[in-house]
Amino acid sequence: MAVRRRRRRLKKRTRRQLRGWGAVAAVAAAVWVAGHWAVVWPVLVAVLAAAVVGGAGWALLRAHRLAVGKDRAWRAQEEARARELSMAEVDALSWQEFETYVADLCRRDGYTKVVVSGGSGDLGADVVGYLADGRKLVVQCKKYAPHRSVPSEDMQKFVGTARLEHGADIALFVTTCRTFTRAALGLALRQDIVALHRDLLGSWVKGAHLETLIPLNGSGGGAGRRPSA
Repeated sequence: MAVRRRRRRLKKRTRRQLRGWGAVAAVAAAVWVAGHWAVVWPVLVAVLAAAVVGGAGWALLRAHRLAVGKDRAWRAQEEARARELSMAEVDALSWQEFETYVADLCRRDGYTKVVVSGGSGDLGADVVGYLADGRKLVVQCKKYAPHRSVPSEDMQKFVGTARLEHGADIALFVTTCRTFTRAALGLALRQDIVALHRDLLGSWVKGAHLETLIPLNGSGGGAGRRPSA
């Protein structure tokens, strides 16, 4: 108990000493400033001016960032609207016409020997073509309503045939609906299947090259957060 009291007294004494030395330092600083005012006031003015300019610059930078953010959001909304407008024609196609349309998109992007092989017994290879370097592209097309999701069962069937049956170097699953289920997208990522949902298909329809969309596999919409591969 006595030790605690001594410690408290020492702390109080130390605080008093610090306050005292602080007061002495403040008085000394005030005396020095008063004696050297001709030298000090330009420095104070410069510091104040720098603070004003810095504050104005920060405000302008913040306003610029807000404006850029709003502009980006607006552009994203406009791009989404444009994709939907471009998809109106696709939505009007039958599933057979959709397969033909996807084949035409492949030809537009420079793929060769593109054929539509969809139908009963196609084993998931609705469109087949070749890249300039000789790699084989195999496409599964699913013409679903926008509100639907591609189920895991559809992806499982394509995974089982794309490479084993058709020898695909690039296996592409393209659909008109907005989402793949989480299980379907996770399976696609694990098995290196390119999952092209409605948003990415809309970009392809608008003119984006397929090879620029392949690295976006399943992102930008669809099931939202990408599952881990």
